[in-house]
Amino acid sequence: MNTKQVKAFGTEAADANLEKLNIQRREITPNDVEIDIEYCGVCHSDLHFARNDWGFSVYPVVPGHEIVGTVVGVGANVSKYKVGDSVAVGCLVDSCRSCANCKVDLEQYCPEWVGTYGGHDKHLDMQTFGGYSECIVVDEHFVLSLPANLDKAAIAPVLCAGITTWSPLRHWKVGKDTKVAVVGLGGLGHMAIKLADALGAEVTLISRSPDKTQDAMNLGADRVVISTDESQMNAVQGYFDLIIDTVPYIHDINPYVGTLSTNGTLVLVGYLGPLDPMLNSMPMIMGRKTVAGSLIGGIAETQELLDFCGEHGITSEIEMIKIQDINEAYERMLKSDVHYRFVIDMSSLKK
Repeated sequence: MNTKQVKAFGTEAADANLEKLNIQRREITPNDVEIDIEYCGVCHSDLHFARNDWGFSVYPVVPGHEIVGTVVGVGANVSKYKVGDSVAVGCLVDSCRSCANCKVDLEQYCPEWVGTYGGHDKHLDMQTFGGYSECIVVDEHFVLSLPANLDKAAIAPVLCAGITTWSPLRHWKVGKDTKVAVVGLGGLGHMAIKLADALGAEVTLISRSPDKTQDAMNLGADRVVISTDESQMNAVQGYFDLIIDTVPYIHDINPYVGTLSTNGTLVLVGYLGPLDPMLNSMPMIMGRKTVAGSLIGGIAETQELLDFCGEHGITSEIEMIKIQDINEAYERMLKSDVHYRFVIDMSSLKK
């Protein structure tokens, strides 16, 4: 297959900084859309993958799965998009299309799903490269339409931070009579609050920091519970129908399980790995409570989210950076020094 060389930003090793490099993109196939990338959100997953924190990165790594741009080319069979359309690409660029999950629009759980970066490009027989680049070529099925009324830069994090929290909100049927708690106020947490509020739920932020109270209220929370305050935690025992835990590192979830109502669910969306301390099953059994996990969302669900954001005027709170500042941004992310999501102005790659 023919390819072309494009500029990108990536890393050749886990302990190396990201820097400018060249990658190969495939020429458009009949089902492909080529997108000129204008903005790309920065996700914790980008950092983890670049530094091989999960142990399966293949180098070179070009991160980025919150991609927004303009269509600059389409294949002969493409019917949904035309040159000049504003579009987006999230965390997925391919799947088997035929398994039980794919048939019900749950491509994120397909055994053969292909990540936007670090996956396997069947056309080129090599790993996929993400959105820290000039352009990307994606099968039409995995391209998303953007609402015209939203800021293109600020909608980028919705492709990951947004769908990661939207999917459990929809799966557990959150609405006006639902009591939702969000644990942690970062990139995921701030989107969870905005979306749960727009769905009509009563929304509570659970945080260790009283300093985040006003921010949470401004985002749509009805109240804030300080997790280190025993009296405040006691006041919400057995209260919440759904807890979305966005904390991205190992932590004790047992105190939160006790705040679930009978039949309530705590869903982990930020942390991958073993729990420590261990999960105490006693309150779960005594109240038919559930601890669950959720992974991003399928293509149809992501499009539903984008449309919902357009209807309700929802975008992420962002700080714009140049691609040359990405290594500093990673260090700031580790310190939670961003409110609440970095977005790269990809025009800076051309400089």
